Amino acid sequence: MNAFVQFLVILSMVFSIIVGVYFWNLLKAQQGSKTAVEKESQKEMDKLLHLRSISLSEPLSEKTRPTHFKDLVGQEDGLRALRAALFGPHPQHVIVYGPPGVGKTAAARVVLEEAKRSKATPFLPEAAFIEIDATTARFDDRGIADPLMGSVHDPIYQGAGPLGVAGVPQPKPGAVTKAHGGILFLDEIGELHPIQMNRLLKVLEDRRVFLESAYYSSDNKSIPEHIHDIFKNGLPADFRLIGATTRSPEEIPPALRSRCNEIFFRALTEDEISKIALNALTKIGAKYDDRVIDVITQHAYSGRDAVNMVQIAEGLVLSEGKDSISQEDVEWVVNSGHYLPRPLTRVSSDKIVGAVNGLAVYGPHLGSVMDIEARAFPVAKGEGKLVVTGIVEEEEIGQAYGQRLKRKSMARSSLENVLTVLGSVLELELSCYHIHINFPGGSPVDGPSAGLALVALLYSAIKNEPIPNDLAFTGEVSVRGMVRPVGGVTSKIDAAVRAGVKKVFIPKANYQSYFASYPLDVISVTNVEEMLDEVFGKTNYLVASGSLVTSANG
Repeated sequence: MNAFVQFLVILSMVFSIIVGVYFWNLLKAQQGSKTAVEKESQKEMDKLLHLRSISLSEPLSEKTRPTHFKDLVGQEDGLRALRAALFGPHPQHVIVYGPPGVGKTAAARVVLEEAKRSKATPFLPEAAFIEIDATTARFDDRGIADPLMGSVHDPIYQGAGPLGVAGVPQPKPGAVTKAHGGILFLDEIGELHPIQMNRLLKVLEDRRVFLESAYYSSDNKSIPEHIHDIFKNGLPADFRLIGATTRSPEEIPPALRSRCNEIFFRALTEDEISKIALNALTKIGAKYDDRVIDVITQHAYSGRDAVNMVQIAEGLVLSEGKDSISQEDVEWVVNSGHYLPRPLTRVSSDKIVGAVNGLAVYGPHLGSVMDIEARAFPVAKGEGKLVVTGIVEEEEIGQAYGQRLKRKSMARSSLENVLTVLGSVLELELSCYHIHINFPGGSPVDGPSAGLALVALLYSAIKNEPIPNDLAFTGEVSVRGMVRPVGGVTSKIDAAVRAGVKKVFIPKANYQSYFASYPLDVISVTNVEEMLDEVFGKTNYLVASGSLVTSANG
């Protein structure tokens, strides 16, 4: 018996030694593994620190980026509207329209910093400015990753961590939650995926975002309390949205537009481009010829264009061992980069037969002065012809039932209205004239707002009456000769001012009291007779019952 007990004791000791050796080796392996991990981590950390110690010079675009209101060039109306939307006790969601490179992002950042200092603002000093590009805010249909809304890391996925091993789904906040209490700046919002757009609208409505997971159960006691709270009450997402886009308002979903104030940034003027170019040249301390800024101004459409031109010109000069930037250097940059000259229209004070200045809008909030010309030749009665060049004759408006839908262009319809007014209302015998109307420039023209300009143009060409070239016109004309309102009038008047126009004719319904502050005369008219009287003198046509009729002495 004693021998058996001794055998058991010895056997137990042997097993104890074996188990001890096993765990000792396991501990040594763990320590060795930990040491190896630490060594590898230190090695990678050294590499990371080395990479961070290497840096190139700060890009010129960052050096010239505005940080205060005084640094922002142009966009006075847009900035005023943006401040009005965000400075008060009830800041609004905003969509900012405008061409690229005119300061939409910089303005949003600056306005938030200024708004934080407003006494009435709900923004706290630590309010975040979260910027995300809608073109890259893609999401996974399975809900694995969604940088905008947030996602749930389910236990099934690799790297779920200790909570995942325990079968716990883990919510990951997205940009809408990171922007809580601040601004979510969504660049190129018009490119957002339709599903994401619908989710965003729901978040704007609820001011929180709800996440879902097939692995979540409210009865699962092993799930931490904070995760239960997130799935039950959602993640907070009370922010103000600033969406920026280069698209036109018609291309943005109406549901989003109805929730946002719409603000329009215009293209920069020549003077503003000149200021940006001068600032960039000053920042790099470059020497340059006097004509350098003029060349940049004539070819840069945005502040980004101007800064890029300066940066390339500097590199060209340094690579060729020169000490200053010359006009020829910048012209080489223009040709190399295929920059097109800006359409710098300048009117004269001459009186011309058959030539007028129409006012147009292209893109978001961009006005332009458009030269329109016409010639009229007397022919035998009934042999008159009309030739029109430079406008869209037919436009495609969509597709239905597998067929493309087309219609006559609005510009062409506007011209036909004008011909009716001239023939039936002003009693001009159009069949006795061969008329050629041309819209120079090569850009397709569409829209009804050329009507008023066409009346003045054709009246001048047919009657051989000169028109002062420093006049400009915009307004739709009905078949009864009434002048109806059109869009983009403010942008058009701004373009007229830049072109040196002295007098602008607009529909009376478009007139605003602040037009009186413009450095030109803004004349509002209700019918074509009022315009013709102002331009050519009395025409012996009067308004009666909403239409034009021949006067008693006509």
